Amino acid sequence: MATLETQGMFPRFDRSGHAGSRVTHYCAGCGHGIIHKLLSEAYVKLGLQDRTVIVNPIGCAVFGYYYWDVGGVSAGHGQAPSMATAISRLRDKAITISYQGDGDLAAIGLGHTLQAAARGEHMAVFFVNNSIYGMTGGQMAPTTLIGQKTTTSPLGRNPETDGMPLHMAELINQLALPVYVARVSVADTARIMKAKAAIRKALEIQRDRKGYTFVEILSPCPTSVGKPPLEAAKFVIEQMEKEYPLGTLRDNSATAPVRPEPKPWVKLADFFGDDGSEDPHPEAGEAKERHFKFTGFGGQGILSLGLVVADAARAQGLETTWLPSYGPEQRGGDAACTVVTSTHIIGAPAVEHPELLVVMNQAACAKHLETVKPGGLAILDSTVRLPEKLPENVRIVQVPAIDIATAAGVPKAANVAILGALIALNATAIPAHLLIEALERSFAKKPKLIPANKQVLESAIAYCQHHGLTGELP
Repeated sequence: MATLETQGMFPRFDRSGHAGSRVTHYCAGCGHGIIHKLLSEAYVKLGLQDRTVIVNPIGCAVFGYYYWDVGGVSAGHGQAPSMATAISRLRDKAITISYQGDGDLAAIGLGHTLQAAARGEHMAVFFVNNSIYGMTGGQMAPTTLIGQKTTTSPLGRNPETDGMPLHMAELINQLALPVYVARVSVADTARIMKAKAAIRKALEIQRDRKGYTFVEILSPCPTSVGKPPLEAAKFVIEQMEKEYPLGTLRDNSATAPVRPEPKPWVKLADFFGDDGSEDPHPEAGEAKERHFKFTGFGGQGILSLGLVVADAARAQGLETTWLPSYGPEQRGGDAACTVVTSTHIIGAPAVEHPELLVVMNQAACAKHLETVKPGGLAILDSTVRLPEKLPENVRIVQVPAIDIATAAGVPKAANVAILGALIALNATAIPAHLLIEALERSFAKKPKLIPANKQVLESAIAYCQHHGLTGELP
């Protein structure tokens, strides 16, 4: 008869193309196997197995998807909370779990961890604290005890040079939105039973859609700590628990409100099966997505230009993203931004091959002109020299935007002159009045600047019309 844990886990550890090669890859006395068993028992007994997705990071638990018979996703080192955030938001019925070790969660992934907890993301985090980097050679971890010897602290951790151990449960407990925060241990039977209850509690809160839970689990690591299994367990009880006291730091599960089920940002039926979610634009038919990129120097209003276009697209009722990119210099450094507009939900804000490219300086021309999608449009300021070899099947239009702005007495408004060119050429497929209204909104805090900038805009439109410039996107 199958037990709860065998229902929730694969019977053998299959790896490297050798089916049924061995039962486990964990060292004798390691706590991961115990935790795996407790976790699988919990999601099976709660009836959550078919809804559970566990994110496995880099570390000893990287092969978790070979053990747990649930959805499994691999994340980059330290990035499991961000991956879990995406899954939780996109797949709202999923029971999302981030399973991480101390080097992964508290060192490389500390920022990901704290930000996910600060947002109160709907996920359960199980943090395995064995006071050391286990898989990669026994280096000092953020949780290594004072005086504890590791491969990178052979004389013992020194607080004067290495700082103090990081108390993750206490850190998480300082934040406002986590619902449940606890620290348990798997060093002996009595402690394992308390760990079992905490793991179940964390999953019950996920089942009930009440928010973020964090369970820190003190666990033996005989190999990297350099002790036999029983001594490693004793090390957890006698030394680690002095630094990291066991107990429940917070339990707001009784009063925490049920989180509303969000509409997913992207339909994931092809990856996880149809969840019944609906497209937010069912009337729009086939998706029409446009990719724009605006490039130049910092100080030329590149980012502001992209924001105006994005704002106008939102006013048109389109899904819109705006993604800036710039160097450390406030003025004179490279600056760029991308805008994506779509009749349907946008999968990603990145733009590698824009349909529309705006270039305001020579460096940007050399870097970005070749990336324009065939059939696309590139609008360059007239000060930019064209390269000897031009990209094939790309319409290139040069507009004296800097000269137009200077002649109007507003030299900093070259970006507005480019906006005029976008309007004249209908390069964005956004109605002109929406772009003009978005420009006016951008000067909401400085309304006195609106007339002069609209003069620049009108001059640029007149220039393009007078010279018969065209370049409308398909």
